[in-house]
Amino acid sequence: MNEKTTELSAEQVRALTERWVEVMVVGENLCPFAAAVLKREQLRFAVSQACSAEAVARDFLQELALIQQAPEEEIATTLLILPTALGDFYDYLDALAQCEALIAEAGLEGVFQLASFHPRYRFGGVPADDISHWTNRSPYPMFHLLREGQMSRVLAHYPDPDAIPERNIAHLRALGREGLIRLFPPFADYCC
Repeated sequence: MNEKTTELSAEQVRALTERWVEVMVVGENLCPFAAAVLKREQLRFAVSQACSAEAVARDFLQELALIQQAPEEEIATTLLILPTALGDFYDYLDALAQCEALIAEAGLEGVFQLASFHPRYRFGGVPADDISHWTNRSPYPMFHLLREGQMSRVLAHYPDPDAIPERNIAHLRALGREGLIRLFPPFADYCC
C-alpha cells in the first residue's frame, strides 16, 4: 500500500479491487471458479474503514454474520477489503490467524474458510523476489470468505484441483513482473 492507493474513496477501492478480480483472477484464470460467481454478481466486495486490529475483527465478524445469514444465491463469497489497515504483511498474518480463530469460536469451522491476499504477500521459505508470491498479491490487504460446501461442490467437478497452484505459478513466471504490470498497471503502485 502507498499514499496513492490509500487515499481512494471506498467506491474507488471497490472498483480497483473488482478490476483486479476481472483482469487477474478471472482474466488470467487464477481461480477457475471465480468467473461464474462474478458473472452472477454473487461476489460481495466489502470495503472496511478499519484502522486497527480490533476494528478489523469487528468488521470481519459483521461480514461473517452477513454471509452466514444470506442465501448462497445472493452472496456466494465475500472479499473483505482493508485499504487502511494491516499494511504490514506480518500484522496481516496475525489478523488472519485471529479471523480464523473467530470462525472456530463461532462454531463455523467446516462451514467457512479464508483465503488470503495482500499487496506484499510472501509464501514462507520462498525467496522474496519469486514471482509465486504474486498469485496472492492484491491491491489491498483482504480476506476472502469462502463457503466450504460450495467449494467442495465445484472442486468435485474440476479435474485435478491440486494442480491449480502450480499451474498459476508457472503462468505468472511466464508472464514475469513486467508482463503482470502490463496486464494490471496498478501492480506498479502497490506491489514490490
